[in-house]
Amino acid sequence: MKIAIGSDHGGFDLKTVLIPFLKEQGVEVVDLGPDCGDVSVDYPKYGLKVAEAVKNGVAERGIAICGTGVGISIAVNKVPGIRGSLCTNEYMAEMTRRHNNSNVLVMGGRVLGDELAKNITKVWLHTEYEGGRHQRRLDQITSIEEKYNEE
Repeated sequence: MKIAIGSDHGGFDLKTVLIPFLKEQGVEVVDLGPDCGDVSVDYPKYGLKVAEAVKNGVAERGIAICGTGVGISIAVNKVPGIRGSLCTNEYMAEMTRRHNNSNVLVMGGRVLGDELAKNITKVWLHTEYEGGRHQRRLDQITSIEEKYNEE
């Protein structure tokens, strides 16, 4: 599996923890920046990079991180076809994969400890989408996107 990962300055430290962890899990990582956490950068820019990498097939899934996860979650979900899920525990990570077929995991670098973030990531990586009755709901989300996007 190939994962695109990006953050703002508030998520940079967690990003640097997750990259080697992802590689240990056998994941190919595409680091979309930033290259340091010392300078304030705008989360929409990096959320868009992650979302577009997933949408365009550069990566199968993505991980986006900002300080709380809230801002970058909003940004990634502006891209049609992206189902970014802000997760703060393992159960949320499991259910968003099983029921929502989440393709971007979103976390807050300033609100999660490293070990919890690794656990969330591992569950999200290894949980499969159930399909079935859940597909009807994803189709409804796609209909909403189509209604408000001119693509």
